[in-house]
Amino acid sequence: MKNHYYSETPGTESKRETWDFLLNGEKFRFTTDAGVFSKKEVDFGSRVLIESFVPPEVPGDYIDVGCGYGPIGLSLARAEQDRVVQMVDINERAIELAKLNADKNKVDNVKIYKSYLFAEVKDNEFAAVITNPPIRAGKTVVHQIFEEAYHKLCVGGELWVVIQKKQGAPSAMDKMEQIFGQVETVAKKKGYYILRAIKV
Repeated sequence: MKNHYYSETPGTESKRETWDFLLNGEKFRFTTDAGVFSKKEVDFGSRVLIESFVPPEVPGDYIDVGCGYGPIGLSLARAEQDRVVQMVDINERAIELAKLNADKNKVDNVKIYKSYLFAEVKDNEFAAVITNPPIRAGKTVVHQIFEEAYHKLCVGGELWVVIQKKQGAPSAMDKMEQIFGQVETVAKKKGYYILRAIKV
């Protein structure tokens, strides 16, 4: 299917929109398009994840996996300008928009590039992996993100995930506990779970 937001090249006709949005008290201006996730506003799950996120105690960069047009990665990068936030997505349209939005919002401590999950990610010592995973891509893909995240984190690094209960939060928790040995529910709002696992 070429019309899903996790397609490499969305087949839907381009129709860009630009709007302002407040994230964690900071004003952003986003340009979005057809064929990317949540094009009308920053989705509720991403907002809860941004609001719930607590910086890890370990030094190092972050990576936003499945960054879309950039709300999570850009918000975290603006909040912590001493860290670099890498932002990856398979969707070429999303990557183009994320770069545009980084420039538009004057956020320069980011590195934005196309990657299927971690395939093009060279670094292995991230302080945090943050993801609003592509649920429509299926459980296998979502769980692959968790597995690969473990190997990309430094000791003390953290995996942060937002997922709805009805879209697989219980199985996500089980998988994260299996990989990391523990998982914590940081927040629950309107059926969305914010999960955190720490690499020890």
